[in-house]
Amino acid sequence: MDLATLIGMIFGMIVILAAILLGGDLATFVNIPSLLVVIGGTIAATLIKFSLSDCLFAVKLGLKQAFVDESANPTELVERIKDLANKARKDGLLALEEEDVGNVFFQKGIQLCVDGQAPEFVKKVLDNEMTQSIERMQLGERIFRAIGDAAPAYGMIGTLVGLVQMLANMSDPSSIGPAMAVALLTTLYGALFANLFALPIADKLQIRHDYDRKTKSLIVEGVIGIAEGESPHVIDEILGTYLQAGNGNAGEAAAEGTA
Repeated sequence: MDLATLIGMIFGMIVILAAILLGGDLATFVNIPSLLVVIGGTIAATLIKFSLSDCLFAVKLGLKQAFVDESANPTELVERIKDLANKARKDGLLALEEEDVGNVFFQKGIQLCVDGQAPEFVKKVLDNEMTQSIERMQLGERIFRAIGDAAPAYGMIGTLVGLVQMLANMSDPSSIGPAMAVALLTTLYGALFANLFALPIADKLQIRHDYDRKTKSLIVEGVIGIAEGESPHVIDEILGTYLQAGNGNAGEAAAEGTA
């Protein structure tokens, strides 16, 4: 569980609710038609831009990546790769057949080595799978960013609709204030939906796929080193550059490794 996402969203909602309750009545900020304009319009715009299957996939992927952190620790990966390289040099690649590395991508690379595939073929297969994985995550990011762009726009559209309705009823001055408040609610809903939900998830997906690319590249280099019979020391030198160049979780892992 990625507690940062959960804490951030809950804290953001608490701050907004506190501001509303300290300044007035919560019921004043609830308007179903305004909410329908923002949510319905955002969904419509997103479906026009992307296919239904892509949208459903992006929602599933985005929520999973936002709330569940499955990132591997690069320092631990390097140590595991060095152990497997040492074992392969002593006992041969077949000795790795029963090894469970706890990472699907890494496991596939090891299995290809055990099957006797050439290092060039192993690299090609892993590179293709890495590219497809990154492209899926980038699609999820694009869709959530599109949602974040559409929500404020439809909030403004709802506000304009409300203003037109208000101006059409100018004969009743007492209705102007409440009507203006309702019209502005759609802008509020759009801004909240974009900046507290869609855009933060899009940014988190970008961070995730950047980190995933670096981690998978590290694994590919490590697996190729094992397949070519490189010594653990040489592999450590090659993979050390990934730890030094990392950021986010990778940077923290590198700091732990050099502490």
